[in-house]
Amino acid sequence: MLSLPGPIVSTQWLADHLGEVAIVDASYYLPAQKRDANAEYAAGHIPGAVRFDIDRIADTSDPRPHMVPAADAFAAAIAALGIGMDRPIIAYDGFGLLSAARAWWMVRLFGFASVAVLDGGLPKWRAEGRAITAALPTPAPATFQAALTPALITDGDGVAAALAAGQPVIDVRAADRFAGTAPEPRAGVRSGHMPGAINLPYGQLLEQDYTLKPPAELRRILQAHYDGTAIASCGSGVTACILALAAAVAGLPEVVVYDGSWSDWGSDPARPVVSA
Repeated sequence: MLSLPGPIVSTQWLADHLGEVAIVDASYYLPAQKRDANAEYAAGHIPGAVRFDIDRIADTSDPRPHMVPAADAFAAAIAALGIGMDRPIIAYDGFGLLSAARAWWMVRLFGFASVAVLDGGLPKWRAEGRAITAALPTPAPATFQAALTPALITDGDGVAAALAAGQPVIDVRAADRFAGTAPEPRAGVRSGHMPGAINLPYGQLLEQDYTLKPPAELRRILQAHYDGTAIASCGSGVTACILALAAAVAGLPEVVVYDGSWSDWGSDPARPVVSA
């Protein structure tokens, strides 16, 4: 199998290896962004890319958004996209870096390590004048094996235990959402944050073109907020994965992702909430 240079790959690297990797368009947008990820994929995507819809490759029986599915369901969904165990997987999104990190984390969560994120995503690829197609692939079903890696994921009880023990829980939502001065985008979710949580908006990890900051800079930023391991939280478990990706690029220990994140915590009246 082709070796990856690391957790992220450049647009040039991907262009040089288009036929040797499985590419997934993992774009996702909040309703307020007024963008249709599926329509945008159909209108134009990187040649060979298949659609990795985080709302469909999920436990659709759970009312919380895009919760992690069972291992067999994940394996079946990936295999149906024509992705097996013989090629690295490259994830990108239409924002630059947003939900591609969630796809990267999910693939690793289910035991497949040969996965990376396209740095700068589709916007950088387009800006460089690289090939785009509207042709929809017809993938042949493949075989994919999946087994959950429990150390990469946690739930509300795990977060509560970490907070009680003084372990770092980092919330990557915008500062106004963390403070509770801006409303949450989902109905029934309270505003504010967990008592003891740290705020590090994920935008601080990115350059203006939505590529990740250099490894040394990421290391400096992250180590100013935690020492050792940490739990990442966000609105619903998507941008928390950017923190996990940044830690991997920086060469730091694995970051655990709170699946469901604030959509889980903030909608549970039994969980304490702090607001400004």
